[in-house]
Amino acid sequence: MPVYVWVAETKRGRKLKGEIDAANEVIALNQLKKRNFSIRKLKPKPKDLFENISFLKPKVTKKDLVVFTRQFSTMIDAGLPLVQGLTILAEQSENPTFKSILKEITKDVEGGSTLAEAMKKHGKIFDDLFVNLVAAGEVGGILDTILRRLATFIEKAEKLKSRIKGAMTYPAVVVAIAVLVVAVILIFVIPVFEDMFRSFGSALPGPTQLVVNLSRFMKGNFHWVILILGALTYAFKRYRGTQKGRRQTDALFLKLPIFGDLLKKTAVARFTRTLGTMISSGVPILDALDIVAKTSGNVIIEEILYEVRGSIAEGQTIAEPLSENDIFPGMVIQMIAVGEATGALDSMLEKIADFYDDEVDAAVAALTSMLEPLLMLFLGGSIGGLVIAMYLPIFGMAAAMGG
Repeated sequence: MPVYVWVAETKRGRKLKGEIDAANEVIALNQLKKRNFSIRKLKPKPKDLFENISFLKPKVTKKDLVVFTRQFSTMIDAGLPLVQGLTILAEQSENPTFKSILKEITKDVEGGSTLAEAMKKHGKIFDDLFVNLVAAGEVGGILDTILRRLATFIEKAEKLKSRIKGAMTYPAVVVAIAVLVVAVILIFVIPVFEDMFRSFGSALPGPTQLVVNLSRFMKGNFHWVILILGALTYAFKRYRGTQKGRRQTDALFLKLPIFGDLLKKTAVARFTRTLGTMISSGVPILDALDIVAKTSGNVIIEEILYEVRGSIAEGQTIAEPLSENDIFPGMVIQMIAVGEATGALDSMLEKIADFYDDEVDAAVAALTSMLEPLLMLFLGGSIGGLVIAMYLPIFGMAAAMGG
């Protein structure tokens, strides 16, 4: 269906603009007049030359999703029909990719699909968690409440994710800078010193000769070093892409001396937040655990949660199977057991999630403060060691001349 771009004025003189789908220009004009707009401009939307090239399309961000979810919740709470709310949000969306998706969802809902069914067709944007909660909201007649919970959940999940990324990114950037600086010194600076040392006519000290040899190797084989590093990175990604490789690397990550504890705390926070949100929204416990397992982000934790799901299906509580592994601390298991016994599992899970969000914050802060001096020591030691090695012959020659 053709898309038309319009510019209009309200009765109070406020200028508005947007897009509208219509079979022709006359129908588009009539639809806009029904909104009591004074039409100033209406023309077919120019075709995007890159609309069929997927990798050039802007991605739908979590921010886009949160804004949509909150606005949609407000519209439903105000009594707007689903189709009208979706149409307005599609027109207002500044992201062309998301605009196109919302228009498709609107058409599906108009055609008789439920909102959850329409969203399920766009799994990259609306994951299993989102779709199942929307379905529960439609069945229970509390879609506006569910959407508010979803928006809050996504915001907190993204905040947690950004903390972990920040903790991982800082050391990686410092190490990358150190490696780059050392490579530049070895390839471009050391050869200048080597020419100067050659004129001395005497044997070089051991550290200096080592650096000179390393410089010669890097200068002559730099392309091979880059190629080997690229091949190792590719091989690691391919291996991690296999079921066995993913399981082994995920197990290794959880056992890392510093980062492993942080990853465990993050897993507990994500598990409790997701499960608490789903249970409070009316999703059956077995369905909720199935989705929580899939979205855990770690194969080891996913296997544990599937074991928990199987145990619950056999009549056990959640706390019992969780106590059989070392991922979930005793305090978490006890609080879950209390929540199950008192019938307040959802609120107890939310409290655990809030507590572990703070724990992750504290762990990231401690990790950063501990890594800063170590990274500075590494940076200073690597570059300072090269500089000292280069000046050793000069110091030796100065001492000989002084003697």
